[in-house]
Amino acid sequence: MRRIMSAVAAVAISAGIVACGSSSSPSGSTGGSGTAASCSNAAIQKDLYKKGQLTVATDKPAYPPWFENNNPSNGKGFESAVAYAVAKQLGFKTSQVQWAYEPFDASYAPGPKKFDFDINEISYTAQRATAVTFSASYYDVNQALVAVKSSPIVTKHTPAELKTYIYGDQVGTTSLAFITSQIQPTTQPKVFQTLNDVKSALQTHQIAAFVTDTPTAQYITSSEIPGTQMVAQFPSTGEHYGLLFSLGNPLVTCVNKAIATLKSNGTLQKLQKQYLQIYLSVPTIKP
Repeated sequence: MRRIMSAVAAVAISAGIVACGSSSSPSGSTGGSGTAASCSNAAIQKDLYKKGQLTVATDKPAYPPWFENNNPSNGKGFESAVAYAVAKQLGFKTSQVQWAYEPFDASYAPGPKKFDFDINEISYTAQRATAVTFSASYYDVNQALVAVKSSPIVTKHTPAELKTYIYGDQVGTTSLAFITSQIQPTTQPKVFQTLNDVKSALQTHQIAAFVTDTPTAQYITSSEIPGTQMVAQFPSTGEHYGLLFSLGNPLVTCVNKAIATLKSNGTLQKLQKQYLQIYLSVPTIKP
């Protein structure tokens, strides 16, 4: 859902892939796939933050449809389910997965990490990948426009009209970058510390609209803020989410292998259908 860029921000998660501070391709893959032996649970112990467990980080609160009931450890919600599916491929039992708190805008900052990987709708960007490493993509994402139903932007959103509104978004996100680089409004967008701050600004009419990933936009408008609407989604820019690692963490090789398996055996597609399908059939407009 989000997050692109402040300083180290680019690689962040959506890209899923490699970016992570390594020299991978922006589409998703950092390194080799590894052999079965090298990716056994015993073999990867040396690369773990804490031996004997897989430490997975995310922000809080943890929002639907990515997580449910603000409880990442329950295995419900798309990202929680993906994390446990990856853990299973790496030979971990459910009880061996431990969750840690990591603020979104701190996840892609340079330096050591107190987790094995972070899963938090983090988009891959080349900039972020200079400070952290990304896995291959586990979800390809579109951005969408959220507004109050009574706002003129609901019906007046040609590319020229979109430039005339006042927007706001969360600091360091790909959504904020999308507004600046793709919509290019005549008034500089307002920047807020959290997504909750952005939603409050919309409700108090400080901004006309904000941008976020399509599933999150649909959830906010259908379940969180009465009187709002997901106006439409924008065409894909190739943005994708990836699991985020400390720069150069060798564990990414085995995680990429796990993601490839989850793609080939249909697990990722099944989880997308289970948790995200209802959010994806929406009209598209041009920025």
